[in-house]
Amino acid sequence: MHARMAGGNQLAAALVEIAGVQFTADASGALFWDDERLLVVSDLHLEKGSSFATRGILLPPYDTAATLARLAVVVSRYDPRVVIALGDSFHDADAHERVSDHDRDAIAAMQSGRDWIWIAGNHDPKPPASLRGSVASEIAIGAICLRHEPTGAAGEIAGHLHPKARVSTRGRSIERRCIATDGVRAVMPSFGAYTGGLSIRDRAFAKVFATLAFTVHLLGDNRLHAMPAARCY
Repeated sequence: MHARMAGGNQLAAALVEIAGVQFTADASGALFWDDERLLVVSDLHLEKGSSFATRGILLPPYDTAATLARLAVVVSRYDPRVVIALGDSFHDADAHERVSDHDRDAIAAMQSGRDWIWIAGNHDPKPPASLRGSVASEIAIGAICLRHEPTGAAGEIAGHLHPKARVSTRGRSIERRCIATDGVRAVMPSFGAYTGGLSIRDRAFAKVFATLAFTVHLLGDNRLHAMPAARCY
């Protein structure tokens, strides 16, 4: 794994290859396709907190602001020409209606001067027309196909599964979100502040990766840590 300096003095990203295409994997969980100036994030789940509130489960209503603030940092870091959000950008079909004016302004500021594509997800099969950006079920660019739910196809970059991995190091156990890839396909972690994760040992990942011969890039506080999936549990 080749480290890349970002933010001046922190190891915050690494180079990964997917289907012959080189991406910068950011410690936030985003992927940046340098040659296309294309930034990819997945599973923002905006307004998850307010969605839970409608069911009587009270959570601090700050998840959308926190998620967008993290995303703004990444957008500023890479200054992409295109941003693609890989589905489940909104936690439910009405979530976009609950986005505050302040958060709408934050989204608009990030969208300014660039193309923005909302990929349809299972939580938001019809991404909102009330916010800027175009909508697609999937996007194919050369050897790469960007979609929400992974199928295991070569060249695929997907989300949906919220991969996480647990490793033991120095006598303690650490669990982190991760980017999972075998160099041919990849599953991205959830970017949302209130989103959980699914262990890469769950059988759902066996439908994407035939064996454990893939790598997980654990999201650290200020860098990524590459580990063989077989070492994780």
